[in-house]
Amino acid sequence: MPHPLHRRSLLPALCIGFAVMLTAGALRQSAHGQSDNFDIFGGKDTFTNAVLMLQDGRTTFRFDTFGDEVFWGDTVKLHQAIEGSRLGGVGPGISPKKALDLGLKVDAAALPPSLLNKLQHGQVDLNDPATTLALLKLNAMVGLTGFFNPNGTLKSVGIQCALCHSTVNNSVTFGIGRRLDGWANRDLNVGAIVAAAPDLSAVVRLLKITDPTIDDAKTRAVLNSWGPGKFDAELFLDGKTTNPTTGKSAATLIPNAYGLAGFNQHTWTGGWGSVPYWNALVAALEMHGVGNFFDPRLDNAAQFPIAAAQGFGHLQVDSDSDRITPKLAALQFYQLAIPSPKPKAGVDYDAAAAKRGDELFGGKAKCVTCHTEPLWTEPGWNVHKPGDIGIESFQADRSPDHSYKTMNLAGLFVREEGLFMNPANKGRYYHDGRFKTLRDVVSSYDSRFNLGLTDQEQKDLVEYLKSLFSNGSGVG
Repeated sequence: MPHPLHRRSLLPALCIGFAVMLTAGALRQSAHGQSDNFDIFGGKDTFTNAVLMLQDGRTTFRFDTFGDEVFWGDTVKLHQAIEGSRLGGVGPGISPKKALDLGLKVDAAALPPSLLNKLQHGQVDLNDPATTLALLKLNAMVGLTGFFNPNGTLKSVGIQCALCHSTVNNSVTFGIGRRLDGWANRDLNVGAIVAAAPDLSAVVRLLKITDPTIDDAKTRAVLNSWGPGKFDAELFLDGKTTNPTTGKSAATLIPNAYGLAGFNQHTWTGGWGSVPYWNALVAALEMHGVGNFFDPRLDNAAQFPIAAAQGFGHLQVDSDSDRITPKLAALQFYQLAIPSPKPKAGVDYDAAAAKRGDELFGGKAKCVTCHTEPLWTEPGWNVHKPGDIGIESFQADRSPDHSYKTMNLAGLFVREEGLFMNPANKGRYYHDGRFKTLRDVVSSYDSRFNLGLTDQEQKDLVEYLKSLFSNGSGVG
């Protein structure tokens, strides 16, 4: 069944938190002879609306499938692969160990204390798919919801935004801990998970529009080629599977969904629009939810042959059936409220070196030309043509604007350290992860633009990049 938590059930806790802030602020203002009412939040209606939107947005981000269980269950039958033949599905099933190996995460807050205790003492069978079903019944699998028949068998599964854009802090064990919303799950092997579904005939039919030779085996090979932390959002728009320049998969890194406030383009490539546009596209075309979506640019058969043939730019359902559009405003509000993680001096970066790097960032290295403080991208139209940054145009040409977004740099230390992720998946920069470390990125820019940075200057610039964060309040 859908998440049992009522959409307003966390409202009291949030109100308490806001009330504490309100009281503290009112006391401070009263001490200066100022108003001690809701005016400090723009009025009571604004305050109430903000609380409700945060709550609704978080619930949508974490738990809403937008009705996509029809696709993931009825169409591709992913739930059968999770169950396994012993429990009524097909194949060996997906045990918790296998799920964790695929990069799926478990929310410790959804687990009862008794189960947490058993997990910590190694008393839970993590090799049994039945345990995975138990976790789904507890709604503990981050970004994955199970729908069950009355007899307890799995009827379907649906996915949420949190599947790709949340991870956990491993407080119980690796892959099990407290949720970290907005953090890209760089361990998640989306392609392998989709490739585990028993019936990919609907996917094959789409890809045949651009490649008549494609079959089930080739489709699964394409999906498995993505690897951990990557997803190809354009595959089912243009059918391109490989970057001809690099010879590697056309998939790009899953981006973070934190630190998004204050700037325009949020995807790796330009022209796709800002947060609510991309949420609508992903919910309707990638997650396969039920809702309206409009973008006539997808009628361009030369650039988007699959999307044009399928009419993906003109999806219409009646308002009562629309599971996506009513959620977009609050979802955007919540995402924009998520700050980037804040690094600690002396722990995550060298403060003295970062200070020297700050001078380089705004001077010799010319980084500030595009990465404007404290957004760490341009205010305005924050995109550039491939020639401006000296790389090939393949991924840019898959976007309506044929350009690349100026990367917002907040929270880079998370990737550099591999914080809460499999060490094999740490680092990886640029849209396709072509650079393993920040030093590789800096060295590449130094070479491409003849900056003349010394070895020490490159090191100092890296330390400064690791120090950056943003919370949307002008602090970064």
